[in-house]
Amino acid sequence: MAFVKKCPECGSINLTHDSHLGEIVCNDCGFVVEDQMVDTGIDLSGKFDKSEKKGRSGAPISMQKFDKGLTTNVGEISDIYRLEPGQTRKFLRLKKWQERVSTSIERNLRLAMAELRVIASYLNLPNVVRDEAARIYNYVLQRGLVRGRSMESVIAACLYAACRSYNIPRTLDEMATASDVERKEIGRTYRFIIRKLGITVKQSSPKDYISRFSSVLKLSPKTQNDALKVLRDAEEVELTSGRGPAGIAAAALYVAALMNDEKKTQREVADIAGITEVTIRNRYKELIERLKLEDKIKQKERELETKKKK
Repeated sequence: MAFVKKCPECGSINLTHDSHLGEIVCNDCGFVVEDQMVDTGIDLSGKFDKSEKKGRSGAPISMQKFDKGLTTNVGEISDIYRLEPGQTRKFLRLKKWQERVSTSIERNLRLAMAELRVIASYLNLPNVVRDEAARIYNYVLQRGLVRGRSMESVIAACLYAACRSYNIPRTLDEMATASDVERKEIGRTYRFIIRKLGITVKQSSPKDYISRFSSVLKLSPKTQNDALKVLRDAEEVELTSGRGPAGIAAAALYVAALMNDEKKTQREVADIAGITEVTIRNRYKELIERLKLEDKIKQKERELETKKKK
């Protein structure tokens, strides 16, 4: 049962809430029931500069910052140089000492979070994945698992683990390209991290790659749907188990593109998927033989030729 505020003087519930004065007044007897209301809304009084945000709180806490965004900095360089010469030297010296007194963990986090933002921006990853990767890196750093490994490889492995956790398809080759770290090194670090931290990640599915690959290759929605049907048939005959999800997804798209007369070269598909042409050819042959798609492809080609003649 909800609590209804009443006037302590006359018992009336006919009250008026005045947000400007911060008061609650009884309309029957005029008694001021409360005179210190807290306004949690946005301040729209217009008394601030246009450059300032009209709010009563600071920036939100972010795992992507080494201090979670809670540290008060001395000031920006551009703002410091606007002061008088004596004050400028003083605040520049204070800013330098603020950076010197930080601990080794803070210095490591500052560099690591900057690297994380660069790689995530290159891969166009959503903010939730960046926060998850930053959280994993904090755990790794606090447990001393970074020693003996390059910071770049650990950051790339954390981002890869975060992508796997949120079912966002990104290959190790893409991580290697974005971070300038070898693919094998990222893979080794990734397996080490999930083993030490006990992270459970779902096995990536070839279906997760279809949408992104088809978008980059500029294939039609029908081709994308046909590729998903090919993958469903491949799963029924257990053709997807034990094979790389990116490779089988790329081969399914290649087959679907042939069926819809949207021919793409094996080189084009392989480059998008981050695999070799040999892998495309092998997976393509397996799909054609096991699913008996050769007749369907020829039939589609004949139908398309007939339509063109008409």
